[in-house]
Amino acid sequence: MRPPRLTFRQWVGWIGFALVFLLTAATAVWRGDILRAGLDPQVPFQTYEPPPAPDYSTPAAWAMSEARAPDAGPAAVFFVHSTTYNGGRHWNGPIGDRDADAWLMRVVIPNYAGPFADLGAVSVPRYRQGSLYTRLTLRDDAREARAFAYQDVEAAFEAWIARHPQGPVVLAGVEQGGELIERLLRERVAPDAALRERLVAAYLMDVVAAADGLSREIPACASRERTGCVVGFSPVGEGNDGAARRRLRRALVWDGRGRLVELGQRPALCVNPLTGSTSTEPAPARLNRGATNATGLEWGARPALLAREVAAQCRGGLLRYSKPESESFRPAGGWADRRKSRPYNLFYGDIEADAQARLAAWQATHGV
Repeated sequence: MRPPRLTFRQWVGWIGFALVFLLTAATAVWRGDILRAGLDPQVPFQTYEPPPAPDYSTPAAWAMSEARAPDAGPAAVFFVHSTTYNGGRHWNGPIGDRDADAWLMRVVIPNYAGPFADLGAVSVPRYRQGSLYTRLTLRDDAREARAFAYQDVEAAFEAWIARHPQGPVVLAGVEQGGELIERLLRERVAPDAALRERLVAAYLMDVVAAADGLSREIPACASRERTGCVVGFSPVGEGNDGAARRRLRRALVWDGRGRLVELGQRPALCVNPLTGSTSTEPAPARLNRGATNATGLEWGARPALLAREVAAQCRGGLLRYSKPESESFRPAGGWADRRKSRPYNLFYGDIEADAQARLAAWQATHGV
């Protein structure tokens, strides 16, 4: 007995179903590439006209300026934020972009500037940041856009340091901000002996930096008692070896001419925030002073800390950490948001304690 023949309408239905299935499968496989392509400015950086430069003598150029928590210490803190602008039209984000500012104020400042609130006056400049797209490709255009952002950070620093001609200073940045702080240390702070003497520490959070690229005058922090040094680390979860390999393979670091070049086989910087040292020994979770999800908190509001949440070890130039148990530390948000700095800080309490200990050590040395 012959099987029944399909009608024309049935053929159309099956073909339509197959096309929908193929389209859905293709979208699932190439979704990242499709979304990434949507962020490409589609113009060479060499012919791109960047947004107007910020004027750091005006309040609009600062997300926060001289913000002090109650009973804060005597330090001045210069904090450079991570990527908050997705891209699309611009290689470098315009000052005052509404969505970028919202992510900065709601996510980045509470989670990453928050640990420094008790040190003293905290200032956070806005700058023409390299867009998220510049972090997702190794194209020369993207490297130039990331390097372009440095001129704003340097200008902001000059305006800020003029307001703080003396006393202890702390420099800190996360992701792109930490990358720019590292260059600032090498080109502006290291050559200035008086300024070096005032440096409590510099914090490069979620940054791959070349260990041998640090200034001789401002080395990695070998212990928590040291001052005038760098605490830098790039965290990757234990067991996520693929991400670790990609992180190092795609890492870009500064060369002597202010260009971003591949890290290659050079060793990466890792100072364990649980110990405040360059030790490669595992640091157990009992040393973790507190992870937190501070997203949405107002400045000055202290978040609840979950102590003993993660263990961590400097290994292969990266900070490998154990999986946290709390649901507060799960990835969230859309495709672009998941490629920005995490909307929580597993080492909030550790960085806070580290910075306070180094400030106390600096004060003891300088009789302040």
